[in-house]
Amino acid sequence: MSTSETPRKRWPKTILSPSAKYEIWLRLVRDEVSIGQAASEAGVDRSTIIRVRQVAKDGAMAALAASKPGTPGRSAKDVELADANAEIARLSEAVKELAVKLTLLEGKGGRG
Repeated sequence: MSTSETPRKRWPKTILSPSAKYEIWLRLVRDEVSIGQAASEAGVDRSTIIRVRQVAKDGAMAALAASKPGTPGRSAKDVELADANAEIARLSEAVKELAVKLTLLEGKGGRG
């Protein structure tokens, strides 16, 4: 840096609340404001608004991918746990049936 150049003045970092980010995202989706207008109103850089938009999109896509019809209010972890418990019950029944068949087959062999 030469002596004639002055260092760039940095603005204090503005932290947006989650609700502010949501409102900005809604306004962008509704085409009520442009990215530049939203950045200027919020007092942040355009890249911050672009990031808010991308994070909101990614979060919405992940939530939609994890949701299953007919399971309102259940998290993906709860759904996975219920599926695992159903599989355990199914396998337990299969083991019981096989144990009965084995017992019957051994009984027919004339041992005892």
